[in-house]
Amino acid sequence: MPLIALGLNHLTAPVALREQVAFDPATAGPALRELSQEPGVEEALILSTCNRTELYVSVTAGAEAVPRTWLSRHHHLTPGKLDEFLYRHDEQEAVRHMFRVATGLDSMVLGEPQILGQVKEAYQQAREARALRAPLDRLMQNTFSVAKRVRTDTRIGAHTVSVAFTAVRLAEQVFADLEQACVLLIGAGDTIELAARHLAEKDTRRLIVANRTLESAQELAGRYGGYAIALSDLPQHLAEVDVVISSTASRQPVLSRLMVEKAMTGRRRKPMFMVDIAVPRDIEPGVGELPDVYLYGIDDLRQVIDDNRRSREAAAREADAIIDLQVDRYMAWRRALSLKNPALDMRHHAEIYRDEVLDKARTMLARGKSPDEALAFLANTLTNKLLHHPSARLREATLSGDIELLHAAGRLYGFDREASGEE
Repeated sequence: MPLIALGLNHLTAPVALREQVAFDPATAGPALRELSQEPGVEEALILSTCNRTELYVSVTAGAEAVPRTWLSRHHHLTPGKLDEFLYRHDEQEAVRHMFRVATGLDSMVLGEPQILGQVKEAYQQAREARALRAPLDRLMQNTFSVAKRVRTDTRIGAHTVSVAFTAVRLAEQVFADLEQACVLLIGAGDTIELAARHLAEKDTRRLIVANRTLESAQELAGRYGGYAIALSDLPQHLAEVDVVISSTASRQPVLSRLMVEKAMTGRRRKPMFMVDIAVPRDIEPGVGELPDVYLYGIDDLRQVIDDNRRSREAAAREADAIIDLQVDRYMAWRRALSLKNPALDMRHHAEIYRDEVLDKARTMLARGKSPDEALAFLANTLTNKLLHHPSARLREATLSGDIELLHAAGRLYGFDREASGEE
């Protein structure tokens, strides 16, 4: 049952295409159920973030092309449109890719911690959709264990520069003193909360939090001394804003060109700095064409992030060494699933021998033999039957000098522990 990781990310595809293949929390569950029903698909998981959309799928032999075909068909894309942007990893490399993604080694921000939470959410969605079986479920459990170990044993997370921090840092470069700026945060998820925390540390003059659910905006704004509004109130407040940082799960832009154009009229050529970290985008691309508006998208942050990447590369090498070891262990477990368990055969044959000898012992009793005689027959005959084939193989191994088999037999029967004095 081959394991495949198929997807595209910030390194292989532009944001416009990433928008087209993104899954939001509302669509991921139905999509998983649909994918799981495709011919040859045994289990599936979908990971979709602002920087990547990936399918992790176990398929039957011959169905390796099904995930690629399904992804295009599900998003109503012409066949072949995704081909030059997709990457595919099989078996061991698929496992390694999942481990690297969850530990932040494949992120735009090297070592960023938010991705692990997103992987856990994807796992939960797959469980709720009943799209997982033992192999992929075990992979995810191993993934969480590997990510925890990498965080504990390396400095990959030390001084990590998140996308949210990068957005705030970029805003600080435009507005040298954020203490004099009014900042609008759109959304209420983890990324926006991180941005709010960084802005609070900068003593931003005024913080406005806008969200579709006003209660969530109020909760977040209350923690950082901000003011909450609903998305529908954006037009009334936009003109007073100097900086906009947006990250929602909306499928449609929440800020249109017309809305921003009207706000800029009231600002009298005072510039507005905007960072859109959402995929699909929250701010219409045409907004960036307006005078005095400086719009940055998720891909525009890459250069700023790369400047901070070098300090964590040594830790990344240590993390890769941990991952390589854990990949080997998981693949050994996975290979064992396809092997016939000899312990089951051994028990089956032992039970057959037991029943045969027990029937003969009962017959002896029925014919008048004494219980001691019947028990002696049962014990001796069962011992001989159970040990006949192993004894013959060990005699052959002794004569041929097959040390490996002799040592294996010692481990199997525990004779190596007896020799060393272990209980």
